[in-house]
Amino acid sequence: MASYPVVVLEGDETGQELLVEALRVLHPSVIGLPLEFHTFDLSLANRRRTRNQVVLEAAQAMVQAGLGLKAATITPEGKDDVGSPNAILRAAIDGTVIVRTGRVIPGVRPIAGVNAPISVIRMAVGDAYGAREWRESSGGDEVAFRTETISRRVCRAVAEFAFLQARRLGGKVFGGPKYTVSPIYEGMLKEEMDAAAARHPDVPYDPQLIDATYALLLSHTGEPLVIPALNRDGDCLSDLVLQMFGTIAGSESLLLSMDDRLQVKCVMAEAPHGTAPRLKGKNVANPLAMILAGAALLAHLPGGAGQRASRAIYEGALETIRAGIRTVDLGGQASTTEFTDAVIDRVRAKLEVWESLRI
Repeated sequence: MASYPVVVLEGDETGQELLVEALRVLHPSVIGLPLEFHTFDLSLANRRRTRNQVVLEAAQAMVQAGLGLKAATITPEGKDDVGSPNAILRAAIDGTVIVRTGRVIPGVRPIAGVNAPISVIRMAVGDAYGAREWRESSGGDEVAFRTETISRRVCRAVAEFAFLQARRLGGKVFGGPKYTVSPIYEGMLKEEMDAAAARHPDVPYDPQLIDATYALLLSHTGEPLVIPALNRDGDCLSDLVLQMFGTIAGSESLLLSMDDRLQVKCVMAEAPHGTAPRLKGKNVANPLAMILAGAALLAHLPGGAGQRASRAIYEGALETIRAGIRTVDLGGQASTTEFTDAVIDRVRAKLEVWESLRI
């Protein structure tokens, strides 16, 4: 059986510790898939030592493998320091779409009674991030300027994946930009959403302005939603949506690169949280988001080879919580490793049963 290369990007502090837990779940002895891990040390110390060369090497390896799993990393504040590896990785793999999905976690009460998954499909580049900014004096006042750009290629990728995700979740594409106020700039995303709707007539489509989107989210309890968004809108929406489900621990984050045919060509999965330095070495941090990042990555193995293992991890992780095995942040007493051990036991059991039933 051919192996599947996966690039592993090591990180800092608790981020690295949780990556180790996720890799335990992805071990071939657990999921029955011959994953071949290629590891790069993206710790702050090594990024400084190599002046970010290791980040570029990791990105090139991801482009070739098509799959990457990244630990949380430290971004230093100094402008002359190595900066954020995420920005470098996005540019180097041509990442255009970020996906974050909020979902109900057993035992965690969501806000406003929301019970169906909500995915935010956000631009990974452009818009307010990386915009040119400057100030000028005018008539005794000071005026600030900012030049933002978005491209039709990125808008098309965001819109297309939103409809693919909605079909996968059995939900609808919902929301959108403030195109009535900004028909040229934000209207470009709305145009691509409409075009994607025409390509996917089987997927329900309910476009809304961004302000209405925020308001309606707080009263929505029905079917799964998928929200395509500009970079900054999506950044804000992601934070809101994850907190609507009561915790950011139950969501993975995906960075996608798509080809000219709108097919995913490279995926980098990670947890949306940071390095949690206060939890380092205490064996109490919640590994759920990092474990789910690994599960999401498996869903993108060539030919659907990882679909069954991906489902087993998603179900096994949530069933572990439902059974009362929870880390402290979710009101339990399980350590990081105890939680992971319980997930591994459930994943193995599920895959054995499904194999015996040929499903």
